[in-house]
Amino acid sequence: MPIRKPAPRSIGAAIASGCALVALLMIGAYALLGPTGVLAWSSYRQQLDVRKVELSELNAERDALANRVRLLDPKAVDPDLVSELMRSELNVAHPDEIIVPLK
Repeated sequence: MPIRKPAPRSIGAAIASGCALVALLMIGAYALLGPTGVLAWSSYRQQLDVRKVELSELNAERDALANRVRLLDPKAVDPDLVSELMRSELNVAHPDEIIVPLK
């Protein structure tokens, strides 16, 4: 009985396998080197740390402004704050005060 040799693969099947392999390699390279890939995670972590610092600074500034707004409540105005604002915005002073220029 003669031994049968396997049928040679067609050229089309070899091209299809090659294209599939190239596509898988490209997807893998994109997953590793792309803008959201594994290698970009370290830069994202650094950006996240910077943004957390900025967020804490903005929260502190917001809290300070909220406190200032609370002090300017028309129902219970803080007299020291009103005096400070009046002096800085309107350039007024009491008659018995002495003004010392800083320049």
